[in-house]
Formats: sequence, structure tokens, C-alpha cells
Amino acid sequence: MNITVRLLENPFDPLEALSVWGRNDAAQAQFIGRVRGTGVDGAPLRGLWLEHYPGMTEAMLKTICREELVRHDAVAALVWHRVGAVAVGETIVLVATAGDGRGPALASCQAILEALKHRAPFWKKELGQTGERWVSGNRAYGMKAAAARPKR
Repeated sequence: MNITVRLLENPFDPLEALSVWGRNDAAQAQFIGRVRGTGVDGAPLRGLWLEHYPGMTEAMLKTICREELVRHDAVAALVWHRVGAVAVGETIVLVATAGDGRGPALASCQAILEALKHRAPFWKKELGQTGERWVSGNRAYGMKAAAARPKR
């Protein structure tokens, strides 16, 4: 099992990171997340500020990767995550996984991403046009779509 985790204070090129990772497995899955231009309340953002607990964050990310690789029968994971100031449009997270088929690669990639959004010790502050505020948590995958569906 191969796990690579990096926390970065400066912008990075996710395609370059994947090139350096250099996996040749039968299947790979990647997710690249960028900072959106609006906050949880819909107001325009300048960016985000991410704090973390050094040492603990990296250990938790490795634990999450190990658990999800085993659960989904995948063989490798790469997680690069920004900390500090991140501007709108910049890459904030890269999650990549590899396995012997698309099922393990895709499932483990999504599972790692969801787990890190809810379990990793990151604290996120939105930097708005007129002020700043800490974000209390992340929505689970599918919540926004479910909330938008008409009620019967």
C-alpha cells in the first residue's frame, strides 16, 4: 500500500503532482477541488483561510487513506491539501487513488475525499468581500441536491 500526503501553504499544479506520483496501475481516479467564489450564504468570497493541527492532520489523512484503500481494495492514494490563505479558483485539494480496476479506484477516491472533509482536523474561515467567518462544517455529499428536490 502506497500513501502520500502533503499539506502545502503555496499554490500547486495538480497535474504536475499527478505526474510526479507516476502510478502505472490499471485504473486511477482523481479529484481536484478548487475554492468556489461564493460562501455558504451565497455571498461573494475573496478566498479561504485553512488552519490545521500539524502532525495530527497528516496522521489522520494517512489513517483515512489506509482505511479506505483497504475497504475498497485499492493500492495507492495521494492527498495534497492546501493550508493557510487560498484564493478563489486555486486548487485546495487533490485526491488520487489507484487500483486494479475502475471500481476500487473510483470508490476509494470518493470515500477518501468525503472522510477528509468530515474527519480531518481542518478549520475553514471564509474571507468575504465585507468580512470573515468560520465555517461550522461541511455538508455530506448529495445534501445540496437532495435539498433542491421538490417535496411531494
